[in-house]
Amino acid sequence: MQRHPHITNAPTSLMSVADFCSRYKIGKTSLYREAAAGRLKLRKFGSATRIAIEDAEAWAANLPIVDGGANEAA
Repeated sequence: MQRHPHITNAPTSLMSVADFCSRYKIGKTSLYREAAAGRLKLRKFGSATRIAIEDAEAWAANLPIVDGGANEAA
């Protein structure tokens, strides 16, 4: 018998906001802008904000691709 039938597809790994920002080289303001725009899912555990690895990878995979490197910094 399943003990928690309302829990489905629970994330296997979560990262903190600081870990996400460090891994993807963005600031907290940008992270919260992405969440407010609906492009990144945030999860709460008490007062802690966490990002599922799966959600982080999906967010990164959906970032725009720069064609030809024309906008790349030198």
